[in-house]
Amino acid sequence: MSDLEPAAQNRFPILIVDDNRLQRSVLEANLKSIGYDVVSAENGREALEIFRKGYYPIVMTDWVMPEMNGLELCRAIRADDSGRYTYIIILTSLDSKNDIIAGLEAGADEYLVKPPHQAELTSRLKTARRILDLEQSQQRYIETIKNLSLVDPVTGIFSRRYMDERIHQEIKRAYRYERSLSVILVGINQLEEMVVAHGHYAGDVILKGCADSLIEAVRKDVDWIARYGQDSFAVIMPETDSAGAMIVAKRLRIRIASMVMNMYDKELKVTASFGVSGFTASQQKLGFSADILLDKADQNLCLAHAEGGNTIKGVQMG
Repeated sequence: MSDLEPAAQNRFPILIVDDNRLQRSVLEANLKSIGYDVVSAENGREALEIFRKGYYPIVMTDWVMPEMNGLELCRAIRADDSGRYTYIIILTSLDSKNDIIAGLEAGADEYLVKPPHQAELTSRLKTARRILDLEQSQQRYIETIKNLSLVDPVTGIFSRRYMDERIHQEIKRAYRYERSLSVILVGINQLEEMVVAHGHYAGDVILKGCADSLIEAVRKDVDWIARYGQDSFAVIMPETDSAGAMIVAKRLRIRIASMVMNMYDKELKVTASFGVSGFTASQQKLGFSADILLDKADQNLCLAHAEGGNTIKGVQMG
């Protein structure tokens, strides 16, 4: 593999910063000769403005500059919260150990003594790309794990973790626009007994069938559904008060009760109980929380179960 190939596979500009026009031009020419695109700045302040507007995973900066020096630029880049890692190389004529340590403590990954030798420059950039590739692989892995944790593996709908994170955003949005928000908790009746009688696979089939039925019955891209417990789901309904949610719950109750799921030579039928709660946000009535909304819906679900199941209990708050 040639030195040009790594850059060709993943083209991105390197941001170089140097107040010396001649040295900046020489470095820019050297970088272009080994296949990199280059964007340049005359000082740290200008470089920071450029950095915040684009994608520069490698920054090479002079140490001594007017307005904002290289160490100050390093600290500013490290304070950036974009979530992307930036590999920083300090260019300096200062080669004492204390100066090198100061640069590394400011956030630099590497340093080069000016003017950098072409072979050394190429070698350091290869190291930078390896580090960036590892960082990107790690971020992809973390994102994959996070995405998996936000989806319930049995039903394919959102997980309880996702619900716990997002419902707080729904509360904030309801208050921002003074809108209604409702929750329907759907509890499958006697699911544990059916698992004992027919096995865990039957339980998974029932849960998946109920989740699919709920998805088909609510508003696409408005309402959303999450796994709430072992035998229950949460239907989150923005822009809907409890009266509207009660109407939807009645439709869902009929829909689930009419389902027939085939398990080998058996037909399984299920029913569900429903707990509904909702509120209409107002700046005059602050303090309503996701915990209150879910707790009231859960209490109503317990009441519905206590009355024998296949029942709906609901209340409007606020």
